[in-house]
Amino acid sequence: MVALSDTGHAALTRRVGKAQRRGKAMGLLLVAPLLALLLVTFVFPIGLMLYRSVDNPVIPAALPETVAALRAWQPPGLPDEATYAGLASDLRQAQQAGKAGKLGGRLNYELPGASTAISQMVRKLNDPEVAVPPYRELFIATNQLWGEERIWARIKQLSGPLTASNYLTALDLDRDTAGAIVARPATQAVYVELFLRTLWVSAFVTAVCALLAYPIAYQIARQPPQLANVLLFLVLLPFWTSALVRTTAWIILLQRQGLINDVLVWLGVLEDTQRILMVYNMTGTLIAMVHVLLPFMVLPIYSVMKSISPDYVQAARSLGGSPMNAWRRVYLPLTLPGLGAGGLLVFISAIGYYITPALVGGRDGRLISNFIAYHMQESLNWGLAAALGTVLLAAVLLLYFIYDRLIGLNNLRLG
Repeated sequence: MVALSDTGHAALTRRVGKAQRRGKAMGLLLVAPLLALLLVTFVFPIGLMLYRSVDNPVIPAALPETVAALRAWQPPGLPDEATYAGLASDLRQAQQAGKAGKLGGRLNYELPGASTAISQMVRKLNDPEVAVPPYRELFIATNQLWGEERIWARIKQLSGPLTASNYLTALDLDRDTAGAIVARPATQAVYVELFLRTLWVSAFVTAVCALLAYPIAYQIARQPPQLANVLLFLVLLPFWTSALVRTTAWIILLQRQGLINDVLVWLGVLEDTQRILMVYNMTGTLIAMVHVLLPFMVLPIYSVMKSISPDYVQAARSLGGSPMNAWRRVYLPLTLPGLGAGGLLVFISAIGYYITPALVGGRDGRLISNFIAYHMQESLNWGLAAALGTVLLAAVLLLYFIYDRLIGLNNLRLG
């Protein structure tokens, strides 16, 4: 009888285990489409961006003899004649393979004028009337850049399949001829300032949205359901209008001959000759971004406020607390999760904003996202664009980490 009981128990255990495994397999099958979507649309693009930021395929493939010859060269002083001869051979091969233009463009990202030096040298080497060798004199006579250590040092620094040069550029750093990391001249240092400007603009827009959204959400939460639905409809109405249309409308409103200046002149606040330019500068960027991103702050705050019972504040008042103390010590702490969620939504959206700064900001209102788009679409320096994007991603993750340590991501409430 005992043996039969043990056998039955073992069979039951096997059936339960089999059912559990079947349930886990079914669960994995159900979430597989979501995992595949995340892999294709999130993990793979980020991985590709990280790889592109350090990938350096052009110079090692186009200049194999030069790279090999430069391994033994150390500044100060120019490379020997064999290195110049190796570069001449590489340039001929690159011209025949159609890679000379790409090589010049890659070097020109690192050293302005290198593209011209490459193209001039290619034409000179293909001229049948030019007598060679010696190559060193021919190179230096063709372009003085070949007589400077910096171009050779830069080729040597870029001789590997991977490089950190894009990250150095993104942080306004560079390498000297000895390979030491140094700060770029002030006239060439632009990206750190852009990162700081982007963070400042994002923080400012988030703060203004919080100041505006909090009383709006509070008033909506206190209204009867029917009126609250109408007010929420008005808050959501901008979502049904293209961001491009809203941004264009702000251009019309903020220009010198726009409606806002016309009203100020009509009210006597400004003279007609003292109209304010509020577009194509940072002022226009801030105003338009606050308008576009305000609903992202209102909705999370409202979703928290509507779940807070009015009895809490009334209880605090009945215990002798003033209206301000009741709000500060009872109501405000209860709304912080919604305020934090809205702040994160607005801040992260503002960091990556592109359309509004590009159209309304002009030269003074551009953010780092505009320069990432420029390198992707116009200069075609995809490596630098990927490095800028990676630095921006690292900054966002750092802010997430700081927020988590100070407040805690578990306290966020989106609804």
